[in-house]
Amino acid sequence: MPNPIAQLFDLKGKSAIVTGGALGIGQAIALRLAEAGAAITIADVNLNAANATVEQIKVQGGKVQAVQADAASVADAKRVVEMTLSAFGSIDILVNNAGIFPFSPATQTTEELWDKVLDVNLKGAFFYSQAVAQKMIDAGRGGKIIMIASIDSLHPTGNLAHYDASKGGMLMLTKSLAVEFGRYNINVNAIAPGGIQTPGGESQAATILKATGMTPEQMVKGFVSRIPLGRMGAPDDIAKAVLFLASAAADYMTGSLMVVDGGYLLS
Repeated sequence: MPNPIAQLFDLKGKSAIVTGGALGIGQAIALRLAEAGAAITIADVNLNAANATVEQIKVQGGKVQAVQADAASVADAKRVVEMTLSAFGSIDILVNNAGIFPFSPATQTTEELWDKVLDVNLKGAFFYSQAVAQKMIDAGRGGKIIMIASIDSLHPTGNLAHYDASKGGMLMLTKSLAVEFGRYNINVNAIAPGGIQTPGGESQAATILKATGMTPEQMVKGFVSRIPLGRMGAPDDIAKAVLFLASAAADYMTGSLMVVDGGYLLS
């Protein structure tokens, strides 16, 4: 007899790590997973913002902790994993959400910027996945690893070659880990968000506006005109997709990419 829908999305007794979980998409993911019953570790460089999200979750009765951590640090990845095990007893879900996307034409991109973007976006995702997968394998319970990639995994935006390379690499990393970890009942999938309204996106938009001379209205209108659903995405649009992939409803999915872009790539 198939599980009832309520059970499919029930994450009680499970724990999750959300990198970059203090603000924007990461915050929305942490809130949704906590609502479904999971205990949450928010790993973020911005501890003040992470603690604010912790308070939101605690008000709703959730189990949660914040850990200040750099997504590019292998040592931090191991520390976050150990702190999660110590606090909650298991690790069942990892969401590799932390990422940066500084605007930079290819001819002006420095080695320092290239390394920083690849370290945070791609190296971090690999080493968090490595550390978590080893604990999942040792526990013998399986688990879910979810990568927050981008539509830039599939289609370049322009002036983001460093970011596009990192997210394209994340897509192939998803497939590679899915092949290796499948025997341990660890599902590895990715989500490709389109244009999502977040504090980070607004900050980046200011840089683009300065470089291009466009007004905010012109930039938003130009982007939204390509979206069949006629609006920018909200962080919760991605969080709901993460909830699906983290749940039993996605038990037979691995190595897949979910595009959540309002139809942007269709045009």
